[in-house]
Amino acid sequence: MTRTYDAIVIGAGHNGLCLAAYLQRAGLSTVVIERRHEEGGGINTEEPVLPGYRHNMHAQYMEFFDIMPMIQDFALEDLGLRTVMPEAQAGIAFADGRPPVILHRPDLLDRTHASIARYSKADADTYVELKQRAVALEQLFAVGLYNIPQPAGLDDQGAMIEAAFGDLGVGAQFLMKSPKHVIDEFFETPELRALLYRSCVEWGYPIDGQGLGAGFLLFVMWTLGNWKLARGGTHTLAKAMTQACYREGVDLLENVMVEQVIVEGGRAVGVKTRAGDIRATKVVASNADLRQTLLDMVGEDNLSPLWVKRARAYRYGPSHVLGTPCFCLYEEPHYKSAQWNEEIDRCFYTMVGFDGPDDTVRYIRDAYMGRLPKPAAGTWVNSLWDPAQAPPGRHAATGWYFLPVASALTTEEWTEVRETFNESFLDVWHESAPNMNRDNVIAHKLYTPDQMERKNLMREGDFSNGEFAPDQLGANRPFPEASNYRTEIGGLYLCGPSAYPGGGVHAACGYNAYKAIAEDLGLPSPVVAERGY
Repeated sequence: MTRTYDAIVIGAGHNGLCLAAYLQRAGLSTVVIERRHEEGGGINTEEPVLPGYRHNMHAQYMEFFDIMPMIQDFALEDLGLRTVMPEAQAGIAFADGRPPVILHRPDLLDRTHASIARYSKADADTYVELKQRAVALEQLFAVGLYNIPQPAGLDDQGAMIEAAFGDLGVGAQFLMKSPKHVIDEFFETPELRALLYRSCVEWGYPIDGQGLGAGFLLFVMWTLGNWKLARGGTHTLAKAMTQACYREGVDLLENVMVEQVIVEGGRAVGVKTRAGDIRATKVVASNADLRQTLLDMVGEDNLSPLWVKRARAYRYGPSHVLGTPCFCLYEEPHYKSAQWNEEIDRCFYTMVGFDGPDDTVRYIRDAYMGRLPKPAAGTWVNSLWDPAQAPPGRHAATGWYFLPVASALTTEEWTEVRETFNESFLDVWHESAPNMNRDNVIAHKLYTPDQMERKNLMREGDFSNGEFAPDQLGANRPFPEASNYRTEIGGLYLCGPSAYPGGGVHAACGYNAYKAIAEDLGLPSPVVAERGY
């Protein structure tokens, strides 16, 4: 049977849920169509190894919760969203047991200073100064994140970065630098540089990416130490957002695959599914990736040659391509480096297997070049702060490996990686944390990029569904003609991470897509005066 709504949202990722809630609140009858049985996309928590051990399969830390409009606008905390903000946020432990480097919450920068000062007081002073300046820019970041991007010339960008950091010797030339160049220029301590290199890559900023160095100062420094843990796993955010949609009156169709966007007279008027056609009188919005939306569902026959060319040229990976190891443990790791600072044993995010910056650089470059790197990881033991994520007295550890894109290895090679890589990493983990031996591991499993591509339609295993590079960021994302969330098909909008600002649990793609739709249809603005965006 054919159903008709004012608006259709394709995909129940968190951006799609965000958009649907605002559309329904604005008075448009809205349906979300999800191909899987689970909402949330990359914010999903499962028990993939053993019952009772919960692991976040993609998103781990939540750094945008203090500024995310939907949390406030739809009172998500009343719908079950609960968070914890560990004191020690990011750290690196070493196999030889030398002092760890630990970065703390913004309100505990004195402890961060003390940790870095074991190696260099100058670096400690510099880090704290940069962090304090980044914190002071939070409102500016929020306004930039939750608005439709506007083209900005190099002169404008250079003036902004000079205004923020000019007295520290930062000029417009920093716009041309790579993150590695900026980190090396500011910090002398190898141990700290190793941690900051990895932090850049966590956000998809390749350390060798020319033109991305300012992103370290303006964005990575802001997000570092802002991380929160979602109690119960990240899927609790998806559940709260889904409940907000239901409360507003949104319909949600699960296990329904959209096969085609129906285009009539140059306008999107509905979608075809195996369960029948669903019509839309005003809006069709896609949370799917760019190529799937334009080339597969809309079809090249309905697009201009320019848009076909742009969609074909859009790149996926190597940034944001992950493998997620899951370990069920008897006890949490205890690191040799804890003899200097026991906080490393209760650090939210801990780098393991990187003894210095050269190790980190080699690891990242190998993964980006399609080579399987030597085992090393960023790790989380979320059960330290949320005991419900493991059985009583036990622990659930999760991590991120940066791995080659899905197409770099054959099916047989990925199978071998799943069978061997965790075991090899355990040997490395044991060197830094002697209790992390086979006797402490009850069971483990590895989720690889090829599986992410099949399960979540993350092309190449790229959870941002699009490489982070200057020509695919800001007002260039996904490409200049589509950077305002609108497409050349009337009534068809983009609301997924292929759009600005990209991947991450911020819901900005959905929020900004609503702003574009509201402008076009004369709907109420979502801006709250007190918030300012």
